[in-house]
Amino acid sequence: MKKIKNMSQVELAAYIQDALQAEGISVVLSGGSAVSFYSSNKYVSKDLDLINTGFARRSKIKSVMENLGLTEKGRYFVHPDTTFFIEFPDGPLSVGEEPVKEISEFELSTGTLQVLSPTDCVKDRLCAFYFWNDLQGLEQAILVTKSQRVGLKEIKRWSKVEGKEKEYKSFTDKL
Repeated sequence: MKKIKNMSQVELAAYIQDALQAEGISVVLSGGSAVSFYSSNKYVSKDLDLINTGFARRSKIKSVMENLGLTEKGRYFVHPDTTFFIEFPDGPLSVGEEPVKEISEFELSTGTLQVLSPTDCVKDRLCAFYFWNDLQGLEQAILVTKSQRVGLKEIKRWSKVEGKEKEYKSFTDKL
């Protein structure tokens, strides 16, 4: 097994996910770290957002993280051998008002990475643009769309349900 100091961001995520799963805790990688993964690090995120999909108690997560050598600092977990920090935003795992439809899995040397699908990753980033006018979220959505196969029809349908057709047009115009 690789040492934490030699793990990439997604290898660390898979390592943590496997340790949590062994204790019955399910988490899914989302946010900027999913963008980093799908864009081959054209966008760089230093945190790992692992959405707690099973509503596990923080104390149980903390116990597993401490067993891996990570310590809690505020709302994050850190390890002295990596610059990445880990956060566990509360579920449910959703994009806007809809639950996430698909989780992608990738087998890595450190474990099984569970991450939002590329389409749901784009929706996640568009939420920041749609609801908070976050232009970085828009750029990240574009980056994933240009790097991966995404369901633009699905994103258009979802945008309409969210009442964001005008913003969707801004997204497609920038593509």
